[in-house]
Amino acid sequence: MNESNHLVVIGGGAAGFFCAVNAARLNPSLKITILERSARVLQKVKVSGGGRCNVTHACFELSQMIKQYPRGEKFLKKAFHHFFTTDTIKWFGERGVVLKTEADGRMFPDTDSSQTIIDCLLAEANKHSVQLRLNKAVNRIVRESGSWTIYTEDTSISAQYLCIACGGFAKADQFKWITDTTGHAISNPVPSLFTFNIPGHPIRQLMGVTVLKAQVKIAGSKLLTEGPVLITHWGLSGPGVLKMSAFAARELAEKKYHYTVIINWLPGFNESSLREKILQHRQVKGNQKLVNTEWIGLPQRLWEFLLEQSGAHADGRWAELPATIQHKLVKNLCGYELQAHGKPTFKEEFVTAGGINLAEVDVNTMASKLIPRLYFAGEILDVDGITGGFNFQNAWTTGFIAANTIAMQSIG
Repeated sequence: MNESNHLVVIGGGAAGFFCAVNAARLNPSLKITILERSARVLQKVKVSGGGRCNVTHACFELSQMIKQYPRGEKFLKKAFHHFFTTDTIKWFGERGVVLKTEADGRMFPDTDSSQTIIDCLLAEANKHSVQLRLNKAVNRIVRESGSWTIYTEDTSISAQYLCIACGGFAKADQFKWITDTTGHAISNPVPSLFTFNIPGHPIRQLMGVTVLKAQVKIAGSKLLTEGPVLITHWGLSGPGVLKMSAFAARELAEKKYHYTVIINWLPGFNESSLREKILQHRQVKGNQKLVNTEWIGLPQRLWEFLLEQSGAHADGRWAELPATIQHKLVKNLCGYELQAHGKPTFKEEFVTAGGINLAEVDVNTMASKLIPRLYFAGEILDVDGITGGFNFQNAWTTGFIAANTIAMQSIG
């Protein structure tokens, strides 16, 4: 196939689709082909948010939005001027998809089904004659005579414009088909957004217990995150943990995933203020049973577990609590230490930190600064956000900027 006005998008995920359908809409004369390595497109969209698709986040202040990206925040500060959360809401709204906001700011289609987003994008692709080619894993790209040739196992395709939007890779050598041809540098990939594996610890018996607000720290790091923490049968999960895994991604990789997690179950207190609160409580309600202490505010199973871990009897009374056990209890409430080893992975929602060096990409166009008519969008870039719709917003933003640039350039 030899097309004089042809865009090939490598990757049938959120960023690739958004680039393809918007480029087709903005320049109807542009022929567009999406190459997807698997048998299905938009798989991360499908599984995101428990099958509901966390499209974006109801964050409308640029200064706050960029704080949700451990890597790429300065890059996105400029990119978001071109296409922001408000633009995402408007874009889907104009196509009949209403987004609703939940209490924590996450935004989902009002159908509570990711299929709504998939159907919308597929309808746009069909409307604008975007060609989808499945099971086409790209293994080599070549630039010659002003055009691109993209090679898969069984075919080759020529195009004037190439957008690489194939998502992140877990290993550096998986980028070779890009770096060997283009000369682009990469930031080596490490996992991000993962749960904490706490093998053999009795806390795992509390699986299913959620603390709506806790602080998470890693021993030896200055990082601190706050949010819901879920106890699972393998360790810890929930937004507070996933946020920490993102911001500490490179530190934890350097530690080879052997590290100490410190949880403050009562983030309104530190050890000093909690001791003062307990002293006041003992003076007023010294005869109260420990197990019935309402101001602690923790799930009952966790509270009883922490009492046991501290050597306290649940039916014991505050006035009779020995100083040594009270000290342990304060420590366990404000600085409970857990040893993490290894890292569970969930392939479908797996996010990597790392990718194409942002210094080599024009933030206003998503064009390569090294090679003409080469563009990048989505997670292939060294950009990643915390959980909550932020990674999808990066996909929509960078995909749209690339689309707009290619459409305008191909019209000219």
